[in-house]
Amino acid sequence: MTDKYSIIGPLYDFLASLYSARQIDQCKTAMHGMIKPGMKVLFAGVGHGIDAIKAAELGAEVTVVDLSDTMMKKFNRLVSGKSFARQIRQVHDDILNVDEAGRYDIVFVNFFLNVFPEELMIRILAHLTGLAKRKGFVVVGDFSLPAGNRFRRFIQIIYWRIADLLFWLMAGNALHPVYDYAGEMKKLGLKIKTIKYYRFLFDDRYYSILGQKK
Repeated sequence: MTDKYSIIGPLYDFLASLYSARQIDQCKTAMHGMIKPGMKVLFAGVGHGIDAIKAAELGAEVTVVDLSDTMMKKFNRLVSGKSFARQIRQVHDDILNVDEAGRYDIVFVNFFLNVFPEELMIRILAHLTGLAKRKGFVVVGDFSLPAGNRFRRFIQIIYWRIADLLFWLMAGNALHPVYDYAGEMKKLGLKIKTIKYYRFLFDDRYYSILGQKK
């Protein structure tokens, strides 16, 4: 299977930090205060996995999933030589093949759902919600919906489109508007507990949404 991230994957973290002035990194760990030692935590589309490593350092029992061989190799280089209270479990597969319903205390979905066309995004979010325990949590970190006056919304849309076009050209990701993740989470029965916003160039550009299963 062709690895879509073979070209842009090695530069992913560098580009994300440059593009967002490290706000993406902050967004990915926004809800780490929820993590307690021994919790079962899943990171879907883990990428380079800085957020997953921090969760493991907090004592969580971490599982990471990514289909990209490039991303998994990068993740392995980052964890090489590190020791954790609980070893990080790595699953190199499509997230839809992870059949572990109700296993996880927290499911993290950071900057992963924006890869997909809308119908598939909704299907994957529903699948990930099913992986969380009863009263467990789902965390989605991603680009926030454009807000404010017409001019500010226009600037925010252009900002998203730059990233959208880059990953369409370099990795074949879907072209689409910014998704309403909070709205989709509510449709799946999740109660939105907290939303934390991260600013860039005077506007909120990213958010981390904490939803809980009822």
